Amino acid sequence: MTYRILDLFCCAGGASTGLSRAGFDVTGVDIRPQKHYPFKFIQADALSVALEGFDCYWASPPCQRYSELVPVDHRDKYPDLIDPIRQRLVATGHPYVIENVDGARRLLKNPFRLCGTQFSLNVYRHRWFELVPEVLDLMPPCDHSKTPVKVSGRGNKHINGVRNRSATVVEKREAMGIPYMNLAELTEAIPPAYSEYIGRLLISILDNQRGKS
Repeated sequence: MTYRILDLFCCAGGASTGLSRAGFDVTGVDIRPQKHYPFKFIQADALSVALEGFDCYWASPPCQRYSELVPVDHRDKYPDLIDPIRQRLVATGHPYVIENVDGARRLLKNPFRLCGTQFSLNVYRHRWFELVPEVLDLMPPCDHSKTPVKVSGRGNKHINGVRNRSATVVEKREAMGIPYMNLAELTEAIPPAYSEYIGRLLISILDNQRGKS
């Protein structure tokens, strides 16, 4: 059986690519047109688009409000969308994932962190994930012994104070595991390896729920 997942705030499709590799039939939603998005796409507001007809959900609300790369006195210019989208997802009664940056950790419920080094990628790209229902699946720790490629919108400093190596767009694509995005799209994306890993956890949840029904 192929399950359907709705990727909210999908941007150019980093998470969607991994979810597709995990085995999902993916549809993306973003308020802006996404000319490079490689799957079925709905241009709409994630806070009002219809959610019916899907088995589970992925949401990556814009991170600027929580990002340490944005000056503190500018963060209030951006909306706090984590709780509003959570309320929508909880109401569906289906499994869901909310993903965001280090600065949003305190707003996520029982989150876990993934790092590119856990997937042999040459990028740290720490991201936190709220997965409901929770699944215990241990990953190896991060390996920060090397200098990673920088994939961010500004500065040469990782948000954890780790120096990053400047690189070409081609090198950044390789480090992220995304061959088709431009630089602006890469800075908004997560490596598909993250969502492929979590997507397989979601499929195990759905299989288990189906077996009990």
